[in-house]
Amino acid sequence: MDTVLIANRGEIALRIIRACRRQGMRAVCAFSEDDRGAAYLDLADQAICIGPAPALKSYLNIPAVLAAAKATGAQYIHPGYGFLSENAEFAEAVTKAGLTLIGPDARVMRMMGDKVAAKGAMIAAGVPCVPGPDAVLPDDPQELARIAEGIGYPVILKAAGGGGGRGMRVVKDKGALAEAFAITRQEARQFFGNADIYMEKYLQKPRHVEIQVIADSHGTALWLGDRDCSMQRRHQKLIEEAPAPGIDRRLIADIGARCAASCRDIGYVGAGTFEFLYEDGAFFFIEMNTRIQVEHPVTEMVTGLDIVALQIDVARGAVLPFAQGDIQTAGHAIECRINAEDPASFVPSPGTITHMHVPGGPGIRVDTHVASGAVIPASYDSMIGKVIAHGADRAEALARAQTALAELRVGGVSCNAALHCALLDDPGFREGGISIHHFDDWCAAQEATDV
Repeated sequence: MDTVLIANRGEIALRIIRACRRQGMRAVCAFSEDDRGAAYLDLADQAICIGPAPALKSYLNIPAVLAAAKATGAQYIHPGYGFLSENAEFAEAVTKAGLTLIGPDARVMRMMGDKVAAKGAMIAAGVPCVPGPDAVLPDDPQELARIAEGIGYPVILKAAGGGGGRGMRVVKDKGALAEAFAITRQEARQFFGNADIYMEKYLQKPRHVEIQVIADSHGTALWLGDRDCSMQRRHQKLIEEAPAPGIDRRLIADIGARCAASCRDIGYVGAGTFEFLYEDGAFFFIEMNTRIQVEHPVTEMVTGLDIVALQIDVARGAVLPFAQGDIQTAGHAIECRINAEDPASFVPSPGTITHMHVPGGPGIRVDTHVASGAVIPASYDSMIGKVIAHGADRAEALARAQTALAELRVGGVSCNAALHCALLDDPGFREGGISIHHFDDWCAAQEATDV
């Protein structure tokens, strides 16, 4: 029986365990000392410790992950999201070890991981991009100023190897450009080991809209739908939904087809997500995530597809069992990320969950790896689960999500369920079509009301 080593933790590890079981494969979970005793490990066919709590010594330790795969007889490695999931050196090491990564190869990962190279590839494929050159910025201050003036202020500086909202800085006028350039370059070098940065037009009130794709090794690449992920705090998503409300479906279909075509152009194999800013009826590519995303359940809920199982299938060489015309969406889905954190200050709240009640009912899905007695370590991300609600339309999905959040009970640690309840009640969000700055505006309005 084929074996998958899951090089990740928490809810995505459990999600992959379930997909492996469905595909008739053994699931082996790698874990750190901080995760020893976690209940989800008992649901795997085998669990193996790969090191101490710090991620650099465990979940980011490439030799340890490969040694675990060898020791357990795994032929495949699934990296989940985060950690090594978009690390081209890891992808290369997996291949050199004679194993198969459930994800794209190192060449494609390296191309799409470099934001400048990715932008060039998308321009060549006919995918619309944010105005700005597909080249690394020069050191010469005069040339830098000329590029900014050509784009038009405000502009945004971004790390070529960046992600997660780091290595980004908005510049409103020429006087602030030199200092912003120096700071952004320093951050790029510090966080990503790559000092290259690039420049784009800063869009004022864009939405964050994504296209989910899946591609096999036989030349078939399909888009599976769209998502709106505009409810964000510091570029970190809070609420995601599918489909994106209020956008012409013909425009979505055109962008989706271009994304699928670009996958064929670059030889992409696996699941992936094209991320766009959407403003004034136009899409602008910003990056591609070469992995499964946290928010994939909303797409699964409206399409009925198992994206993680499809990831595994195409990694094993299978032909995708359907064509673009076979993909149908039904209804609307909304996902709320539940974090162990203070809902007002956002300070993480590690500790032991003394009790937990998970909501249910029609259209409700909860992806979580924790239950009563689970320990939430301080070493990792504070997300403890996701509440996903599906309805015949957006109104029903919203109503079901609110009911589910009101039913959720988490004791022993703080969680942000109350924040999500308030956000789902917000008139702007209920109307649909908020920008990525909406949460900041909402917080400012709350503070003004409290004064």
